[in-house]
Amino acid sequence: MRLSKRVQRIKPSPTIAAAAKARALKAQGVDILDLTVGEPDLDTPDFVKDAAVQALRYGVTKYTDARGTEPLRKAICQKLERDNGLHYTPDQIIASCGAKHALFNAFQAVLDSGDQVIIPAPYWVSYPDMVLLCDGEPVIISTTEETGFKPTPRQIADAITDRTKILLINSPCNPTGAVWERDLLKEIAELVLSYDDLLVISDEVYECLVYNGREHVSIASLNESIKERAITVNALSKTFSMTGWRLGYAAAPKPIVDAMAKVQSQSTTNPTSFVQAAAIKALQEPGDFPKQMLELYDRRRKIIVNALNAIDGVKCRMPEGAFYAFANFQVAMERKGFADDYALCDYLLEQAHVATVAGSAFGALGYLRLSYATSEDALQEAARRIAAAL
Repeated sequence: MRLSKRVQRIKPSPTIAAAAKARALKAQGVDILDLTVGEPDLDTPDFVKDAAVQALRYGVTKYTDARGTEPLRKAICQKLERDNGLHYTPDQIIASCGAKHALFNAFQAVLDSGDQVIIPAPYWVSYPDMVLLCDGEPVIISTTEETGFKPTPRQIADAITDRTKILLINSPCNPTGAVWERDLLKEIAELVLSYDDLLVISDEVYECLVYNGREHVSIASLNESIKERAITVNALSKTFSMTGWRLGYAAAPKPIVDAMAKVQSQSTTNPTSFVQAAAIKALQEPGDFPKQMLELYDRRRKIIVNALNAIDGVKCRMPEGAFYAFANFQVAMERKGFADDYALCDYLLEQAHVATVAGSAFGALGYLRLSYATSEDALQEAARRIAAAL
């Protein structure tokens, strides 16, 4: 059977594959400490669940507008104004089945064959493959620990060609936890605006997890000119521990949102109706849940980073946001003679029974991503097992 060239260009998600390996061993009775997961370990707040249950009881089970109900889009506008200093109207908003779906719709809406998308590395594993699925060309620019895993404006400028269509920003970043400062974003905005057709997509799904008083800044909030070039993507997945609910959204100029809605109308039609009702409640009355999660993960990041830095041959920057430690295992890997970080991951899974994700999946050979969205005891035990195995 001949499959499409499109699907042959991409690979399955490495993070999902790593989690599947861990689950398979757990099913065999092996005591696995799973640090692969990209989701909060907290349950969805009861007030969000109650809103969904109430919606079900009221019969909110039918199709909605392809871009989401108007009450939901109004609630998203209110949230963006309140939290991000962004003024949008409901016709500039689209709700989708998760932030990943919103990103995919955006790529489908604006990319033509051969268009280039600049992606700073380390990057979330799905970015390059989504671009490839849309017949675009990912252009990877590498960052380093010395720059805080953030690109310089010069790097971005040097990567721009006459085929560049999109610059992709992810702050706070998965996997590094890097948070892009306002001054850096201002320089990048000026650079984007110096080109006639360059767009910026800003993935802000981890915006609620920014530590040490740092400021999350939406690039679209800097001025009206860059807002007209920006697609801001977010979700309820991390902020309200709603990963399985699949509700994300995008804010953008109306022609782009109209195009994304056209794409969505031919794929999923609309996000799940009663989930939209629950999302309205979460967005309008978030309560203390995001703050409590931030305080919990702030403690956990210190535990895992300090424990990793105590291991000979391992070093790890303190993440500024999100809930991942992105640790440099290059020295340890060379000492043990591993060919790459995938081999190191397999070794730690088999010998230490600790599941991690290889940095190469994120465009950074020699690193491992370890999620600290798990208990403090599990993090300490995982570090102890890794140290013993190395």
